[in-house]
Amino acid sequence: MGNALAILQDKYPGAFSWSFGDTPELADELAELVIKGIKTASCCSFDSYSKETTPPVVGSYSIILNSAGEPACVIRTVAMRLVRYCDVTASQARLEGEGDLSLDHWRAGHQQFFQRAGTFSEDMELVFEEFQLIEIV
Repeated sequence: MGNALAILQDKYPGAFSWSFGDTPELADELAELVIKGIKTASCCSFDSYSKETTPPVVGSYSIILNSAGEPACVIRTVAMRLVRYCDVTASQARLEGEGDLSLDHWRAGHQQFFQRAGTFSEDMELVFEEFQLIEIV
């Protein structure tokens, strides 16, 4: 594991290493959706984004880890926009690639996620990130 991550960090200097979600199951499920080309976007609260020491920007590479902390794939951020939770569109929800791809499913799942983090509100600001799959590990 460490060797694969080190190789990717050498190949993509400055790449962030992280996993999706807040549970091991979500980390694996969402990484697999990226690998299959279904998930091409993600979001986080603006509050958490603004607290990052070095937040990702357009052009940034990320090494996506599975639940075991092993690299699953590499993505590159191609667009970022600020949007309120209540203003996320059906097309944005579909880009996240989760569940039945509907806005209703997106809202339910993300409300639960943000409630677990203690940050949910209907008008909360999100950083909506679109990315492209660069490499499958």
